[in-house]
Amino acid sequence: MTLECYPMRDDPPRMVPGRPERDWMDEFAGRHPYRCLPLTMANTTGWELLCPFGFEAEWDGRMGADSIAFRPDDDATFFEHFAASHFTEGVLTFHTGWLFRTPPGWAMRASGVPNRFKHGIQALEGLTETDWLPYPFTMNWRFTAPGVIRFEKDEPFCFLQPVQHHRVEAFVPVRASMDPDGDLALQYRKWSEVRTDFNTRMAAGDPEAIKQAWQRFYFRGEFPDRIAEAPAEHVNKRRLAPLPDAPSPEPAPPSKAHVGFRTWTAQTKA
Repeated sequence: MTLECYPMRDDPPRMVPGRPERDWMDEFAGRHPYRCLPLTMANTTGWELLCPFGFEAEWDGRMGADSIAFRPDDDATFFEHFAASHFTEGVLTFHTGWLFRTPPGWAMRASGVPNRFKHGIQALEGLTETDWLPYPFTMNWRFTAPGVIRFEKDEPFCFLQPVQHHRVEAFVPVRASMDPDGDLALQYRKWSEVRTDFNTRMAAGDPEAIKQAWQRFYFRGEFPDRIAEAPAEHVNKRRLAPLPDAPSPEPAPPSKAHVGFRTWTAQTKA
């Protein structure tokens, strides 16, 4: 599977595999959110596009394209090619700097970075048919209220996920009744018993429960009391390939005039 990434400018925004860390997760008591495997898996299932420089944007609440004022940092270059007020009504538009091409049947979902929050502005999400589109798409955010927001240098402004979008239409939701004597019901009851017992002991200050701190059945891909065989394809860490750096440009061959000058200089010194 190949995700083709065509730069649309000499210095497009950096693209890196999704990272599990979040500031609010770091600051949480005991870093407890990192125990939630669904959170960290969502954080890392895609690629981030990073701001090449920092800037502030201020929306005055009006609906026109001139209602957002931008204040880029001093090191910003060609800022108008990166962020703009294009769609009006408080929408901030980023130019990703890339044209993406996915295999047939695969689209590209562009969104805000999962489980990362920004006061005053909300990422809009889009699904683009990048298996045929011959031009790049934009990433858009909408102010939720008039005010000032800031994006820092290397802060992600877009999260990319290839999606096999036609396949989702093959799913048909059905209402199912759980057989009380079936495997699923048995596994659920065992999990409920173990979880209730653990929470009860934690609330009572049981030293062993406190030392254990949390149950790791899902994180490890295990069933309580090994009531069933562990799933063979359980995943608890995402490993996405990075985008290779652009190759260094080949040095230009010396011109004939330059070669002649060097030869003439050497002969003169001789």
